[in-house]
Amino acid sequence: MDLLQEPDLLEELGPLLSAEAAAEAPAAGVEAADLEQAVWVRLLERGPRAPDPAGRARWLRRAVRAEARHARRRARREVPYGGTPADAAGEPEDALLHGEANRALRSAVARLPGRCPELMAALLSPRDLTYREIAGELGISQGSLGPVRSRCLGCLRRMLAVEVAAPDPWGKER
Repeated sequence: MDLLQEPDLLEELGPLLSAEAAAEAPAAGVEAADLEQAVWVRLLERGPRAPDPAGRARWLRRAVRAEARHARRRARREVPYGGTPADAAGEPEDALLHGEANRALRSAVARLPGRCPELMAALLSPRDLTYREIAGELGISQGSLGPVRSRCLGCLRRMLAVEVAAPDPWGKER
């Protein structure tokens, strides 16, 4: 049976799909329209055959639940871009500590040797530049950014290790 030969498929499955999607969408954390669209795509991907008339409602319910499961899994795996931890906490003390740590990091970056301050400033930029954009701004090849970045991070680690004293064993501070 060809999907194109059955024009009433949309009218027949549309209301049931809308109801099923509206029921499953809140638990999946997606909008009902997105769930409906995913099921229609699944139906079209089946190929030229439509679900058998006797089991259409069963197929539709299974397809909606499967798409809702996929949406829940995707939501668990995806990590949203967010603000700083201080923004999430909302506490003034956290914002102050985060600001001080940020100032200390930027101060240490400014004291790095060679091209490191420019490179690290570009990497820390809120504009979220790509390696290609950073290489263009700094006038160096894109292939050399990785080794230079690695060398700069090593310098930064050594500088910060000297400035921030590591505690001695058993919790004693130097």
